[in-house]
Amino acid sequence: MRVILAFAAVAVMALTAPAFAQQSANPQQERMKACNTQAGTQHLTGDARKTFMSNCLAGKTSGSGSTTANSQQQLMKSCNAQAGTQHLTGDARKTFMSTCLKGQ
Repeated sequence: MRVILAFAAVAVMALTAPAFAQQSANPQQERMKACNTQAGTQHLTGDARKTFMSNCLAGKTSGSGSTTANSQQQLMKSCNAQAGTQHLTGDARKTFMSTCLKGQ
């Protein structure tokens, strides 16, 4: 639980501090940001939010918050969106996608 709160604090700092916003986030930070956004969209609070965040960060949930067999597809979609947001192309995109899909 403390780890999730620490990640949430990092995500808030990254979203609010201009110095953090200008730097390229690593895949774990991107995953934290995506999971946090999904939890906010679903208006999750308390234990439901903690459970969702834990499962989401572990790659065990889809956008709806339910465990799915196609979590790899969801991860691919998320990594692809992140690479697009960062305007990555060529070798940089391949390297990012490889690292992102491995969850590193």
